This record gives sequence, structure tokens and C-alpha cells, in this order.
Amino acid sequence: MDLYALTVHEAQDLLHRGEISAVELTESVLERIYALDNDIKAYLTLTPEAALEQAAEADRRLAAGERTPLLGIPLAIKDVLCLQGVPTTCGSRILEDFIPPYDATVVSRLREMGAVFLGKTNTDEFAMGSSTENSAFFTTHNPWDLDRVPGGSSGGSAAAVAADLCLGALGTDTGGSVRQPAAFCGVAGLKPSYGRVSRYGLVAFASSLDQVGTLGKDVLDAAILLQAIAGHDPRDSTSMDLSVPDYLAALRRADMRGLRVGVPREYFIEGMQPEVEAGVRTAIDQLVDMGAEVVDISLPHTEYALPVYYLIAPAEASANLARYDGVRYGLSVPAGDLWETYRQTRGRGFGPEVKRRIMLGTYALSAGYYDAYYLKAGQVRTLLRQDFERAFQQVDVIVCPTSPTTAFRIGERADDPLAMYLSDIFTLSVNLAGVCGISIPCGFDDQGLPIGLQIIGPAFGEERILSVAYAYQQATEWHKRRPPLPVAA
Repeated sequence: MDLYALTVHEAQDLLHRGEISAVELTESVLERIYALDNDIKAYLTLTPEAALEQAAEADRRLAAGERTPLLGIPLAIKDVLCLQGVPTTCGSRILEDFIPPYDATVVSRLREMGAVFLGKTNTDEFAMGSSTENSAFFTTHNPWDLDRVPGGSSGGSAAAVAADLCLGALGTDTGGSVRQPAAFCGVAGLKPSYGRVSRYGLVAFASSLDQVGTLGKDVLDAAILLQAIAGHDPRDSTSMDLSVPDYLAALRRADMRGLRVGVPREYFIEGMQPEVEAGVRTAIDQLVDMGAEVVDISLPHTEYALPVYYLIAPAEASANLARYDGVRYGLSVPAGDLWETYRQTRGRGFGPEVKRRIMLGTYALSAGYYDAYYLKAGQVRTLLRQDFERAFQQVDVIVCPTSPTTAFRIGERADDPLAMYLSDIFTLSVNLAGVCGISIPCGFDDQGLPIGLQIIGPAFGEERILSVAYAYQQATEWHKRRPPLPVAA
């Protein structure tokens, strides 16, 4: 049995029955990483010794009769989340030597459940990007085709899950950074509602948009991980004090009969890859065959999502990243005076995409332009949120493509930021509105690359989208395909 190929729920069953040990499971995944990650480059930091110690402790707890859901399960953590004692670089030279003395809340919740941490996964610098090419260290490769990107900015986590280099992973989603790489890598990627999951210990990019999400080999795994990390956290003032539903029970109740599925006409645009549109429309037909009713809907302000996002996100990023000044955090390049220290430190520490967004954001917030840009963007953001609120009065979920294309080639869009930004055109609105969404595989293009189906729900409607995604998954086989990796483990 190839233990590394197990899903979280399959491994959980075997561990609980005593048929495998957590150490055996962890060793299997580590050997897989040693064999493949030189080509895929999913991990920025690997922590094998700590992982084996955690696995041994999990085995002791299992032997004592403990049965928590993630006890002994090897996971990967995106490198924008603090893991005590392990470098947290955010894919940036400016935090290259930062070792946090504490865990992010999501990490501490997983640790309490006995999860095994394999290491930190690659990310676009400060989660700014759609391809993981903006990491200051190296580019992650898509396991389905090593010449292509895995998506971004959680590309390291998505590639690790797809290539069986972990059983599940955490990512973060500011404008689609869990769902888009999940679509490109053929795995399940869930972005929860804003406020459902604590952001304490997440290094901020755009504070009103960032949300920790889960990546799994299937919908059940994504749900198990969400169940573990969701819930109020008094250390995060944006964390909502709401009870957490039983997501696994919601999966068991999955039933499409009578479900109203909204299909927004604005999400099937000119220039979209034909196979993506065909794959998503076939998936919608599948939902109809299962008893759902399709409703044609409009989200009329969708065309403004991209410019609104690229005003709000860079503006918040420029404020958040002001703390990296060579004095208080991270890299410091001493110079003749304070201003020169700022200039040298930030000039050397930040990469091109981060500098571009800081300049965009600083300009949008500058005197004389705040009302014209940032304030106006905030007003349009309200209209986008109201679009979703009206839509969810008509339908239960919204279904659309996750991305207009499948994974593109490495370097193909590196010199065209606008083309790169369009990769997230179908996911940005979800973050601006604060609602939830999940991407699951729904087919493959003629190059053998996965196509993502996005299911969007209302705020705190995670049960609903998980239920629909699980029902679709039960009726199809797309999630069972694995990448044709060129190196045997």
C-alpha cells in the first residue's frame, strides 16, 4: 500500500483501527517528498525530524485510545502562517530569517488535534500573485505538467496535495489564492467566509480580504480540515463569534433534489478557454441530472471586481507592509541615515510584484486621490456584495468556472501583469463580498490539465457549498485522477 497516496479520511480510518502507524505514514510521505520535490518544489522549508517526533507522539496518543480527527495526519502549511520555531518567510527575502515564537491560531488548533507538520510550502511573495512565480526563492511546478504553474499564491500547498507530498494543506485566499491553484492542480480548495476562521498569526497582505482556507485531495478532506480550524478566536477581532456547524454531517445529508443553482451570465466571458466552459457546463448538466434546478442570474457589477480589488488590496498591502522598515521587523540594511536605511532595506527586501502593489496602493491612498480611488472602490465593493445578497434570495448556490483557463506555462505571463491578474477574475468577487467558495475538479482539457468548478455560497454558508460539492463528487470520478508524475517514488 502506498501510504502517501491516502486521503485524510482513509488514513484516519487506518490509524484508528491500528492497521498503520503515524510514523509509517509520515515516513512514506517524507520519502515521496525526497523523491519528487526537487522537481515540483512545493516546500520552502521541510521539518522531517520534528514531523517524525510529532508522529511518534501521535502513535502514543492513539495507543492510549485517543481518536481526534487529525491525530497522526501529515499536513503542509503555507509559508504565510506562523509555525513556532520554523522559518516563516512569506516567500520574501525581507523575512528570510524570521522564526516566529508562536503558532497561528489555525496551526495551534491543528497541533492540539495531533496533526503532523511536514513543513512550509512555497508562496508568491506575501501571497501576491496567481502563479507562485513571485516567490523570492524559486517557482513551484504543476504536478500535472512540470512546465506549467500550479496557480497562486497557495501554489506550493496545492502542488503538495496533488503530488501526494502531504495528505492535506492550509493555504490563504485573498482574491482566489486557494481556489485558483486548487483548480490548476485538480484538488479541492475551500475559501471560508470572512470571519469564519481566525487570521491571528497570518502575516497580513490585505486585511479585509485575507482568509485561511483548506486544500484536500477531495471534498471530505477539505471539510475535515475546515472543521478543525473554524471558530471564534478572541485574539482576532474580525473572527465572528458564531457556532461552527457540523460540516461532516452536512456531507452525509447531501441531496440535490430541489436545489436552486444560479449560473451568472457574467462569468462566461469572451476569450475564455473553450474546454473550460464546456467542462463547467457539463458539470451543471450533471447537477440538473441529480435533481437541481438551474436559474439564470445576473451579478451586474462583476465587471468592476478586478479594478476594485486592485485598488483595495494594494492599498491595504501598502499599509500592512509599511512595518518592514529595517528597524522593527525582518531584514535591515544599515545606511548613512534613517531614510536611506528604509530605502536600502525595502529596495533589497521586496520583489518586483510587491513593489508594484505598494506603489499602486500608496498612490490610491495619497492626499487628493483617496476619495477618487480608495473611497470609490469601497462604495463599489458594497454594490458587489449587494449583488450576491440579491442572488442568494433567488438561489441556494452559485456555480461558475474557477478560472477562465487551465494552468498556463511558467513565464508565459511574467511580463504582463494585467494578463496575470485576469487569472483570478472569477474568484475576486467572493473575497470582496466576504462570502464562501470552493473549487473542485470537473474535467480535463485536451492537454490533460484539470478544470475547476467553483461553487459559491452566502456568508457562513459553508455547509451548503460542501454539501453540493460532495454530492457532485459522489457522482463523478474527476477527483480520483492523479498527476502522471515523471519520477517514481
